[in-house]
Amino acid sequence: MTAPKALALLGPTAGGKTGLALQIALCLPVEIISLDSALVYRGMDIGTAKPTAAERAAAPHHLIDIISPLEAYSAADFVRDCVRLVNDIRARGRLPLIVGGTMMYFHALTNGLSALPEADPAVRTALQAEKAKHGPAHLYRRLQQADPETAGRLKPADSQRIERALEVFIITGKPLSRHFSGRQKPAPPLDLHTVALIPENRALLHAQIGKRFAAMLEQGFLNEVQRLQSEYPALSADMPAMRCVGYRQAWDYLAGTCSYRDFVEKGTAATRQLAKRQLTWLRKTPINTVIDPYGNSGNMVQTALAAARRHFGRAT
Repeated sequence: MTAPKALALLGPTAGGKTGLALQIALCLPVEIISLDSALVYRGMDIGTAKPTAAERAAAPHHLIDIISPLEAYSAADFVRDCVRLVNDIRARGRLPLIVGGTMMYFHALTNGLSALPEADPAVRTALQAEKAKHGPAHLYRRLQQADPETAGRLKPADSQRIERALEVFIITGKPLSRHFSGRQKPAPPLDLHTVALIPENRALLHAQIGKRFAAMLEQGFLNEVQRLQSEYPALSADMPAMRCVGYRQAWDYLAGTCSYRDFVEKGTAATRQLAKRQLTWLRKTPINTVIDPYGNSGNMVQTALAAARRHFGRAT
């Protein structure tokens, strides 16, 4: 069975993906599938730079506002939903355009998922208690002993992935790194052409990140976080939704643990770090078409459209 065709538009945060996707939608009958782990959450609009109502009216959008901030959405969930949506969109005679920068989701889509165990609430609770008693550095040292290969590729502050790696080791008795070694790569579920926005001048991207974070603050980002705290009393800073860039820094500021100036600096710096990680992923990812988002904007649109038309076999 032939894998259905789709176009993927990747790039770092604030790199111009949404604008280019909407330009493509003006010329081709696309439906946009969000490749963004933050846009799945309802009520998290400003801090995620969620497409506006007008932008979403310009073309159908999928995988936006599908869960509450109290819920979790995994890479496996994304792969399942994305493949289903691509098939549905193609069946409607339209063109799937996968847009975003959550590279973990894209890696799962193109390289498959390891058969890892489901999360175990009891193990998670025990690890959380251990972290609360001894600190996150204790869990990292424990991972270094149990799985030095995985520990070597994680930062000591990456508590979410450290806890998951320990959870897999506790449940299976086998390090996470061994689950991935020797695994055969499955046949890709989609026939993808990948377009990536990669800025040659990183300083221009950093300037855009600073402008966008300032704009979010003017739009009421802190009020949004306060509303989420009020609307979801069970929400905590350790939940995946509040680990999204900007939200954790806003949470800390509202809790009084830092000044407003520190909050702005930390939020902007965290966004730059996210962009850096995304670009690192992109450098390791096979890309069919590379575009500099700060080059000639007209050429950028035409280059993307030409790639889409070649891939889908469309003359218009």
